[in-house]
Amino acid sequence: MDLGISGKTAFVAASTGGLGLAIARALAAEGARVAITGRRQVRAKEIVAELTEAYGPGSIAVEADLSTAEGVAAAVEQTVADLGPIDILVLNGPGPKPGAAATLGAEDIAAAFDQLVKPHHALVSHILPGMRERRWGRILAVGSSGVVAPLPNLALSNTGRAALAGYLKTLAAEVALDAVTVNMLLPGRIATDRVAELDQAAAKRRGTTAEEIQLESRKTIPARRYGEPEEFGAAAAFLCSAPASYITGVALRCDGGLIRSL
Repeated sequence: MDLGISGKTAFVAASTGGLGLAIARALAAEGARVAITGRRQVRAKEIVAELTEAYGPGSIAVEADLSTAEGVAAAVEQTVADLGPIDILVLNGPGPKPGAAATLGAEDIAAAFDQLVKPHHALVSHILPGMRERRWGRILAVGSSGVVAPLPNLALSNTGRAALAGYLKTLAAEVALDAVTVNMLLPGRIATDRVAELDQAAAKRRGTTAEEIQLESRKTIPARRYGEPEEFGAAAAFLCSAPASYITGVALRCDGGLIRSL
């Protein structure tokens, strides 16, 4: 299938590792010009070199602190200057610390909103107007299966990502007539450094090993394994594609059947 995004410009937030990197690779493989963004500039340049060798020139490294309004503005400005108007926006970022809901204070709730909603809103505010004017755009947020079924001991993530989901679902209906789609892709247990950290934290909390936690987790997944980042990236690339133009306002799970509902 031709995804119809060759030559499109993609801004992938937090793409120097994990799911962001998997998505960036999948988009570059389809011919998109990709802005690899993050605070690790050396790593971003390494990824750009890898993508250039595999798919030819077109991707760039953007040093970005997306936690500030100034950082968002500078990253978007550089991307547009080097690659042209942004057609595909992938909202992604690190998850907050684990913790129980009963232990959260007001400052924790504010921090979850600051981390999981404000930077994404800022990116959308900068990029969406151009998409609407050109009447083509794809906005895709990397969420969590906790949006559908809140995950134990991840109260901050559950709270912040649910707020982001509400904002994006509302936005999807408002911009559909402008041929801009807005979706979320919800990972389950994907084999990334973030999931490895959560497994280590669970092991420490329960006085066992990360390997034992992983074994228990795999038993809860009908596919009986963790997903590969490449599988997640492929799903993301499709949702960012031209053929996916009638899919909007959707939260698609990529979880091996982990969440037991449609």
